Amino acid sequence: MAFYWRTLEKYPYANRFAESYEETENFWNSCPQPKDQEHWRRPAPDPVISFLKTRRVRIHGHPLVWGNNSWHTPTWMWDDFCPESEKRALEEATGVRMPVRDITQPICTRDRKNDPNERVWADAWKKVYEKLSEEEIAALVPTYIKAIDDFYERRVRLIGERYGSRVDSWDVVNESATDFDRFGRKAVRGKVFDKSWYGPMPADYAYKAFMWSQKYLSPKAWLTINEYNMKPFFEQVDDLVRNGARVDVVGSQMHLFNPAESVRIARGEFTPEVYGKTHPDAVYATFAKLAKAGRPIHLSEITITAPDNSSRGRMVQAIITRNLYRLWFSIEKMNGITWWNVVDDCGAPGEPSISGIFTRDMQPKAAYFAMDDLINREWKTRTTVKAQGGKVAFRGFRGRYRLAWKGADGKERTKLVEVK
Repeated sequence: MAFYWRTLEKYPYANRFAESYEETENFWNSCPQPKDQEHWRRPAPDPVISFLKTRRVRIHGHPLVWGNNSWHTPTWMWDDFCPESEKRALEEATGVRMPVRDITQPICTRDRKNDPNERVWADAWKKVYEKLSEEEIAALVPTYIKAIDDFYERRVRLIGERYGSRVDSWDVVNESATDFDRFGRKAVRGKVFDKSWYGPMPADYAYKAFMWSQKYLSPKAWLTINEYNMKPFFEQVDDLVRNGARVDVVGSQMHLFNPAESVRIARGEFTPEVYGKTHPDAVYATFAKLAKAGRPIHLSEITITAPDNSSRGRMVQAIITRNLYRLWFSIEKMNGITWWNVVDDCGAPGEPSISGIFTRDMQPKAAYFAMDDLINREWKTRTTVKAQGGKVAFRGFRGRYRLAWKGADGKERTKLVEVK
C-alpha cells in the first residue's frame, strides 16, 4: 500500500487520505494520458484499504520515512517553511543557489536520470555540505532544520491516528543504510541534523523513525526496515536494535531490472551482476547474515523482468520466478515476498515495462501460473491421515494448518495449529 508523502500531501496540511473524483474509475477511464497525472500509481489510501479489508488481505504500508526528493519528501518543506531571510543567508554564506519549486513542472518527471527534483536538490546540498558544518548550517537555517523534525514526526503521528489499527505492517524507514555507511557505520546521536545524501534529514532519522512509530502506530503492527544496500545494513540493524528500536522484520530488496540479466540467468551465466542476487550460495550467505538479527526476513521488493514480451520471453521469466521463489521459500527466517510491479507498464519511470505477472490489460502471464502452482499446490499440504492413540503424523511445511476431524459424537470439528 503506497504511502509516499510527496503525493499524499501535495500541499502542507492537506493530506489526500479520502477518495476524490480524481481517484475514481470514471476519471481514469476518461484520462487520455494517465501516466502524466501526479497521482499515477499513488491512489488515496482510504478506498484501497477498505477494498483490501473486505477481501481479508494483509496490508503493508510503504514507506513512512524516506529522504528521496523525487518520490517522497515534499519540496514545500524547504519552499514554505524556510524563511526567505534564511535562504538568502545560506546562499550568501556558500555561494550555492538553492533550487525552488517550479509549479509548471510535474512532481516527478518521466526521466529519472535527469529528474530536477532529485539531482538538482541533492547536488545543491552536496555543495553546501562541502562548505559548512552541520552546526553552521543549522545556525543559518534554524527554522527549516526544526521543520524537518516537526513535519516528519507529524506525518507518522497523523498516519498512526488514521490507520494505526488497519494496516498490519509498515516500512518505517526506507533505504537509509547508505547514510549509515557514510557516517562511518555508526549512528551518531545528539547531532543537529543528518547530512544525508538525499539532503538534510532529522538527526539519526532511521532511529527516530522507529521511536516515532513505536509511539504513534498500533503496537500490533509489525515495524520493518527496508533496504537494498546490504553491506552496511547488517550493522545498521544491529545498532538500531541495541539502542532500543523495535525492529520486528528486516526487509531486503532484489531487483532484476535489466532484461539482459534474465537472459544471462536463463543461460546459466552467473556473472558478477547477477551472482549475488540469484546464485543459491550467495543468496544463502546474505540471508544467513541477515538472520543473525533474530528477526523474520521480508523480501520487500522484488523484480523479475522478462527478456522480451514473446511467449519464450515470458516463459524465461516464469522459470526464473519459480526457481527463485523455491530458493527464497527454503530460507528459515523468510516471512514474506512482495512483487514490486504486479502489472506490466505500471512501474516507476526507468523501471522495466514487462516485469509484471499480469499484462497491462490484467491477463495472467506464465509467471503468474508458476507462482499459483507453488503457493496453492506445491506448498500446501492436503492429506488425510488416521489418528493413532489420539495423534496424527504427517510431513509438511512449517506454518499454520487447519485440522478437521469427526469426534466420537459424530460432530465435525476444526482447529488451527502452528507447526514451527
